Amino acid sequence: MILKYAEKVHICVKNNLEVMMMKMLEIKKLYKDYGNHVAVDGIDLKIEKGQIYGILGPNGAGKSTTIGMICGLIKKTSGEVIYEEDTNKIRKWKQNIGIVPQDFALYFDLTAEENISFFCSLYGFKGQDLKDRTAKTLDFVGLTDVKDKRTLEFSGGMKRRLNIGCAIAHSPKLIIMDEPTVGIDPQSRNHILESVKRLREEGATIIYTSHYMQEVDDICDRIAIIDNGHIIAEGTSEELKELVENKNTIILTVNKKVNGLEDKLKEITGVEKVIFSDNEYKISTLKSSNLIAKLVTAISENGGDIKNIVNQETSLETVFLALTGKNLRE
Repeated sequence: MILKYAEKVHICVKNNLEVMMMKMLEIKKLYKDYGNHVAVDGIDLKIEKGQIYGILGPNGAGKSTTIGMICGLIKKTSGEVIYEEDTNKIRKWKQNIGIVPQDFALYFDLTAEENISFFCSLYGFKGQDLKDRTAKTLDFVGLTDVKDKRTLEFSGGMKRRLNIGCAIAHSPKLIIMDEPTVGIDPQSRNHILESVKRLREEGATIIYTSHYMQEVDDICDRIAIIDNGHIIAEGTSEELKELVENKNTIILTVNKKVNGLEDKLKEITGVEKVIFSDNEYKISTLKSSNLIAKLVTAISENGGDIKNIVNQETSLETVFLALTGKNLRE
């Protein structure tokens, strides 16, 4: 009996792993140009079922264009977007997609309940099924208690949660979340991140973009870094960090920018990239025991007033800065 039970468990685990490794989305040589400007330049990408897949890239890198082509909102110049079961017809498959845009896609004069009910009805749901889905979704995003309140009266965090509710009420297989936590309080952010993980547990596949590196590090199974229309790195968070394991980032906060200092810092042995923003010199370096002292000396000798120093160990931000030479928000 014990052996038979063990065999059943083994088969169950094996079957679950096979389901998890099945393809949800595959992109082949995806290309998009706007006349003289190439936005996406031959991207190849594969996303498995049940993954939270993070996409990172500075502004203008090609993230939004890629997402737009996946959704069918932007017409591709060439290449393939292949969905589950090898269909490349977005018209046949788009009912399986839920989109959470960065900008609010809500009717502010309607209540939370009316918003979710309306967007869910667009997929053909009606009657008791529509009511049940609306109620379940309100509970999922934590808005049941304010379901009769007009969206106009909601806080930013509540609007973000409602934005998600309107995108998932029809139970999509693939959910695309574009900056779903931008501009909200920490409590609402935590609620949304927990909701994203719950959606994965319930079987959804999620494409997640964010300017918050820690979010992506915390919840994403795999991550792609896009720059200038190319995927320049792809893998798990740990795999990406291994690419720059001999590097770190030093952040020096100053009272003001010193003209010409970036070039002087770049001349120091071990310094690879220097970015200045918001009174911070963010410096990608090779690991060195005395590099901070050299940087402090260079800044002081050139008239800089250092207010704070942070030696940041390897993180996704370290990886991003090392590979792109840019801040995520550039």
